[in-house]
Amino acid sequence: MTYPYPGPSDGSPTYPVPAQPNPYAQTFGEPAQLGPYAGGPPPAVPVPREPVEYHLLHRTGKSAWWRSLLGILTFGVGLFILVQLVLVLAFVLYYVATGADVADSVNRLVDTDDVTPLALAYVNISLAAAIPVAMFVTWAFHGLRPGWLASVLPRIRWRWMLVCFGLAVAALFATLVVSALLPQQGESADMGGGLNTFTTQTRNFALVVLLLTPLQAAGEEYAFRGYLTQAFGGLFAGLGPWASRTAAVLLPAVLFALAHGAQDAPIFFDRFAFGVVAGVLVIATGGLEAGIAMHVLNNFLAFGLALAYGDMSSALNPTGGSWWSLPVTLTQSVVYTALAIWMAHRMGVATRTQPTVLESSCAPV
Repeated sequence: MTYPYPGPSDGSPTYPVPAQPNPYAQTFGEPAQLGPYAGGPPPAVPVPREPVEYHLLHRTGKSAWWRSLLGILTFGVGLFILVQLVLVLAFVLYYVATGADVADSVNRLVDTDDVTPLALAYVNISLAAAIPVAMFVTWAFHGLRPGWLASVLPRIRWRWMLVCFGLAVAALFATLVVSALLPQQGESADMGGGLNTFTTQTRNFALVVLLLTPLQAAGEEYAFRGYLTQAFGGLFAGLGPWASRTAAVLLPAVLFALAHGAQDAPIFFDRFAFGVVAGVLVIATGGLEAGIAMHVLNNFLAFGLALAYGDMSSALNPTGGSWWSLPVTLTQSVVYTALAIWMAHRMGVATRTQPTVLESSCAPV
């Protein structure tokens, strides 16, 4: 760089003079270039990141392999031990306050062979607690805000969820048509006794189902299609996209089926198939909304039929499953999956993160 030498005032030519180095630069450094933001710090600009699918969101936070394993262990301990202890203690205090026999009441509370409305409420609340537990583990171990469990935005997309409820009704209608054409076997199909009498207990069951079943279904989705899908997807991400998607779908589906306890093979397969469909949809639509909608509607139907024609204990512990249920399961799975993916494409539902949103929504841990 050169600076013009002004030269004589009589108008004779000027001569460029080489710029002299700053003798104080080595001691104090060159002066800062303030630029247009001299009045304050420049605005924060999010660093762009590559958009990722739902099951890879843990890779955008603190993604060490041990975090996923420890997170899964912590989630299981929190949900199946700590939450249960807190809930039982709360019910014990309630029984003490009302003067009930504590030992007998607690035994009835956890007895799923003879379910009471209060016992059903206990089951639903304990499963709904998976939502805050999953949120805590996501924040504590992966440095991500809890909203990333809901979707890639990160939040529940309520309009999309309402659409999914409509699609679930359409798929359920197709399922009922196919079911009516097949041989009925097993206890779950036995409705020959006619409509049940409406009693106070029926009313109490109906209130519990109406108020708590959506939370219970959402809790299971946050657990298996939410945290576990992201945990296994992150663990297997290094093996390639196919391995990551497969692990993110199949492993939570197996755990979902096993978590329902002892069951006949057809019933296990039915629950496994449900888990696979919900896992595929969470990746294909970028969030939990489609799985929650299908789960809530399925449980409403199962509990509604139990209240109307059967009993709640059989609904919670189905036995005598038949392989004739396979065509019914496949009908619901294929129809709902196809409708949900088609509608998500039509509506432009986000299936990957947006870089600026991703960067600005990381938890400061």
